[in-house]
Amino acid sequence: MNTGQSAPPPLSPQDERQWAMISHLSVLLNLVTGILGPVVPLILYLSYKDRSRYVAYQSLQALIFQLVWWVGGGVLVGIAWTITGVLSAILIGLICIPFAILFSALPLVALVYGVIAGVQTSQGQDFKYWLIGDWVRSTYTG
Repeated sequence: MNTGQSAPPPLSPQDERQWAMISHLSVLLNLVTGILGPVVPLILYLSYKDRSRYVAYQSLQALIFQLVWWVGGGVLVGIAWTITGVLSAILIGLICIPFAILFSALPLVALVYGVIAGVQTSQGQDFKYWLIGDWVRSTYTG
């Protein structure tokens, strides 16, 4: 008995590239909102996982990448500056300032890497984040 529902049609290659690019470029949303960038690839993954393995893979990578580098990096930056501030009271913290500045660059590195991923996927290339891409591929393909 047919309930009238059919499987959603697969995405065209152009649509796949577009949604993959948007997934990666959502890292720029973090500049405006601070933390909402990972929401976009999560929504794209949930929306397109049954219609496109490419979009599912790219959006899952973007989600995990942003959680690790943007959210995790932000936590590390906060910890580094807290330690630096506390230790500054006894002068040792002044030595920690260069390290805290270095940690502060982590989210910026994530922005650049995410934009590179967005550009490459918009051109139809299969982008893979270092370490994250292999892990996602092995987890996603089972």
